[in-house]
Amino acid sequence: MLDLNQIIRPTAIIDQRRVLNNIARMSEKAHKSGVRFRPHFKTHQSAVIGNWFRNFGTRCITVSSLDMAMYFAEHGWDDITVAFPVNLREIDKIRDLASRIRLNLLALSPEAVTFLQNELQSPVGLWIKIDSGYRRTGMPWKDTESIVLLAKQIQRQSKTEFCGILTHSGNSYSASSLAEIRTIYAETVHRMQTVRKALTEAGITQCEISIGDTPCCSVVDTFTGVDEVRPGNFVFYDAMQWRLGSCSEADIAMVVACPVVALYPDRHHMVVYGGAVHLSKDFLLMPERRKIFGYVTSLLSGGWGPALPDAQVIALSQEHGIIQLSPEQMAQFRIGDLVAIIPVHSCLAANLHKKYYTLDGEWIPMAQI
Repeated sequence: MLDLNQIIRPTAIIDQRRVLNNIARMSEKAHKSGVRFRPHFKTHQSAVIGNWFRNFGTRCITVSSLDMAMYFAEHGWDDITVAFPVNLREIDKIRDLASRIRLNLLALSPEAVTFLQNELQSPVGLWIKIDSGYRRTGMPWKDTESIVLLAKQIQRQSKTEFCGILTHSGNSYSASSLAEIRTIYAETVHRMQTVRKALTEAGITQCEISIGDTPCCSVVDTFTGVDEVRPGNFVFYDAMQWRLGSCSEADIAMVVACPVVALYPDRHHMVVYGGAVHLSKDFLLMPERRKIFGYVTSLLSGGWGPALPDAQVIALSQEHGIIQLSPEQMAQFRIGDLVAIIPVHSCLAANLHKKYYTLDGEWIPMAQI
């Protein structure tokens, strides 16, 4: 059981039951849709949690860096996609991984493809990253001429195998409704199929479509029109996903426990040991244009309760978190108590802690990268 006396500083706490439920639900949806489930492990970054996925049939994964790929390769994962534009300066790590596992990388330019052909000893799979609307990285989906040329170059090389086209619809995080998220999914699939049609007409008949954002993957009923899904944040969810409607509050599987260090009843503020280096500075913008950096709830030996009404983290500095409370809520807390904060973005918050404490009282390590 969770021992609150073990928590002396900001600590990431996870509810294993909720985690497993989240994995089971997404795995089953992928299975019923007939698509490959390649979850993104950048959220949890833990070999232990990674093994929980194996129990649901997961055999291939996504990561966000070569260091993370090396960590999971050392823990038995042998089919890994690094969903970040290939960094040519890390060619030594690429060579090492390519010699040991099925390694898939993202290509965005002819220069990168030529470099890999010249520098690799073992072949790698290459996905062409497509910008389907997020406008972060990737080849514009409308530029099918350039995409076709790059795919043909990949196919000509002996050290690169063309896998297909891959995108991340990060614009779904800015959606204002579930209907808009579903529209973004449909739009993304249509654009990716347009690109695949152009590739097929150019003679490239083997081309899969891979998508990966948690809002779309959580909200749509079936993954029609794609071959692979790569969500990651769903394993824990967070305040942002709850706000979007991607999950319910009962699906959120991670909080950050923070000690109360100061109380200011005159201004209805509570200060906790838990700042930007524990929660990140991602925020939600409320309708009145006010920023909040997390929702607040009580921490109990059996877990945490529902978010307290209007109790929010309203400001962060490096180590400090300032929480706005009602007068009635102020009376519930004492200096030295623990509160639980539902982070805005669980991926970033988890990355800041490097280990988890479970409701069963176990410590789970993360990758130290």
